[in-house]
Amino acid sequence: MTTLTVHATGTAPPAEVWERYAVPARWPGWSPQITGVEFPADRLAPGLGGRVRGPLGVAAPFTVEEVDEAARRWSWRVAVGPLRVRLLHWVGEAPGGGTTTGLRLSGPAPLVLGYAPVARLALGRLVRA
Repeated sequence: MTTLTVHATGTAPPAEVWERYAVPARWPGWSPQITGVEFPADRLAPGLGGRVRGPLGVAAPFTVEEVDEAARRWSWRVAVGPLRVRLLHWVGEAPGGGTTTGLRLSGPAPLVLGYAPVARLALGRLVRA
């Protein structure tokens, strides 16, 4: 098991960045690796599951584990074939304004290390105004 944390800081306000996370239908707008989301609710909620679609029609099931709206923090587990990865996201105010967001990835080393550059790109887009 490997754990890696990535961060991004940008000019978008924390409340807006949180909404981009909290509403799964918005994920394809900032995450280039997600082309669509199937989710049974308008907002993240613990215990709910869905599927994210990526390039070439690949779909991966996921389950939301925790959501803390007040702390702007949430986690989920994603299955990629027989492999599982846990993702913990948080949003906070950046020093001097804007937002800093973080992502802690935990899972098999090839999956975590392979996904990290894509995650950095997505997080940079997430916090952009």
